[in-house]
Amino acid sequence: MSRAGNRTGPTMHDVAAAAGVSQATVSLVLNDASGTRFSEETRHRVQESARRLGYRTNAHAKVLRGGVAGMIGFVGDFVATAPFAGKIIEGAQARAWEAGLPLLTVNTGGDKELEESSLETMLSYKVAGVVYAGMYHRVLEVPEVLGEVSAVVLNSRDASGRLPSIAPDEELGGYTATRHLLDAGHRRIGMINIGTPDDVALPAAAGRRAGYLRALAEAGIAPDPQLLLDGDGEVPGGYANTLELMAADNPPTALFCANDRTAWGAYQALESLGLRVPEDVSVVGFDNQETLAPNLRPGLTTLELPFAEMGRRAVELVLAGDGPAGSRPAGPGRTELFECPLIERQSVAPPNPQRARYPHK
Repeated sequence: MSRAGNRTGPTMHDVAAAAGVSQATVSLVLNDASGTRFSEETRHRVQESARRLGYRTNAHAKVLRGGVAGMIGFVGDFVATAPFAGKIIEGAQARAWEAGLPLLTVNTGGDKELEESSLETMLSYKVAGVVYAGMYHRVLEVPEVLGEVSAVVLNSRDASGRLPSIAPDEELGGYTATRHLLDAGHRRIGMINIGTPDDVALPAAAGRRAGYLRALAEAGIAPDPQLLLDGDGEVPGGYANTLELMAADNPPTALFCANDRTAWGAYQALESLGLRVPEDVSVVGFDNQETLAPNLRPGLTTLELPFAEMGRRAVELVLAGDGPAGSRPAGPGRTELFECPLIERQSVAPPNPQRARYPHK
């Protein structure tokens, strides 16, 4: 066998010689040991020497020494394949890399057996912690095994209340959407929801509806039950519900659609009635689905789900943890809510007093 075949790669001793420091200094710098004080120049020299030589730290040895691997686990149901939720992973990965840790990501597709196997594998590798994510905001039955490690529920809530959770502020989002239409001068504002308000497993539906009602109440407007419909969050449902709203004796001049797919259906229904957005009916959506909202004509004003920011925060909470559920600074059961910013495009205008010349039935 040739010498090349026996080559095992550069050692820590090689890095020390190249950097002009001791092997102990190399070990402490590359493993980012706490309590050590080296100048930035020394750290840079060691890190640059390791990079130039192609030195790799021994992850297995780090587990043996510290009991924790240099990685964070990320388990989601459909997060990696959702058309607009991939930013959760981007945010989480960016924050993990800032801490020098890779993100080990598994998309389970809702397969519970795969989820269980993935979590067991991650824990066997002694990951530093686990982010447990849902594709959309709902209440989740979190696996018991996550109580053994620093873990955070992302874009959903832990039904048991054991783990800290990070989720969008749905009520504030519904309030912001409705307030925007009120500020444009609308007083007849219809809402098409993405579910029923009594579905406790779907906080988004209840929260967005509560925000809509709060904004109307602040404006001194009594809610009209005919203007508030439960929907299914899909394009055909948005189409059918919009036709129903516009067939009323006193139809709305504006619509708050609780997701962008519903808003797309509303656009189609309004066009079929000879009504224009926003000249005749203003529309606000929710989600800021990048493949949809900017590409409607006109562009859809909508609320953006702060996926990247939530992903970053989830990793921060995992990094702040040092043990199983109940021992983390975030506290068990605590839910951090993130504001959904309004993305203004061209789908909102003041009410059109001449709209009566357009058909609405």
